Amino acid sequence: MLSFDEKLAIISSFPELHRKDVSLGRVNFHYEESVYDKTVVVHHLHPNGNGFVYAGFLKGHETNDKGLVNIRDYTEEELRSIIEASIESLSTLPDTAREEAIVGNGNEQRWNGPDNATLLLVHEDDLWNVYSGLNLEAAFLSYEEAEDYLFEEGFRRL
Repeated sequence: MLSFDEKLAIISSFPELHRKDVSLGRVNFHYEESVYDKTVVVHHLHPNGNGFVYAGFLKGHETNDKGLVNIRDYTEEELRSIIEASIESLSTLPDTAREEAIVGNGNEQRWNGPDNATLLLVHEDDLWNVYSGLNLEAAFLSYEEAEDYLFEEGFRRL
């Protein structure tokens, strides 16, 4: 079992994490660039070596009701691996969340094109908008104009 100081050194080696001391000698580490409201990656690392890592978006980890995994008995390799995975999971929205942020209740279509790129065609506010991820690529007054544009660019409706 790694000591508090060993775990602290491992966690501190991640430059994207920011240390915040909390009560009773415990330490949290935040990932401020998280695309979610959730920023705590390491929760309540205790001087006795106990602590938790956020794994709410990770598969294959048994978490508590807050999405945390107890790291008391983790090896250095296991600790580094779960912290890397936690940071990665907080770094990107899943495609469905990105699309929901754009589409909302609108009428949408997926189009696939060159290099397996996917665009969304969304009908909103009397316009047909073409999105690549969260970025608006083009806007058209009619569906036919948008469809012509997508076909010209080598895209096909899914």
